[in-house]
Amino acid sequence: MSVRFNHTIVWCRDKQRSATFLADVLGLPAPKPFGPFQVVHLDDGASLDFDEIEGDIASHHYAFLIDESDFDPIFGRIRERGIQHWADPGKRRAGEIYHHNGGRGVYFADPDGHLLEILTQPYAGTA
Repeated sequence: MSVRFNHTIVWCRDKQRSATFLADVLGLPAPKPFGPFQVVHLDDGASLDFDEIEGDIASHHYAFLIDESDFDPIFGRIRERGIQHWADPGKRRAGEIYHHNGGRGVYFADPDGHLLEILTQPYAGTA
């Protein structure tokens, strides 16, 4: 048996803005339309499919495991764009990054308040 993650829908106010934000920060290709969605394809074949919704948007957490060599360029784009970032999901360590399991990581918010994370090493016990 094989079970792999394929996609998730990310609810937002402006699907083009939110999908482009993620693709730009992560250095991924521009979003592609598919049905009502703007789709950001990840390197492992999974995708985040952005669609618009009215009313409140519940904040979700999306973590992206990246290569160590990709951390500095992505973190550089976060800083260049003046995106607030934290070393913890509780947003208490503003302006910092974390170091877990010999890697680096940082949390930042997208335009709709979803908490995004990049990390270069999986958390202990999850790989």
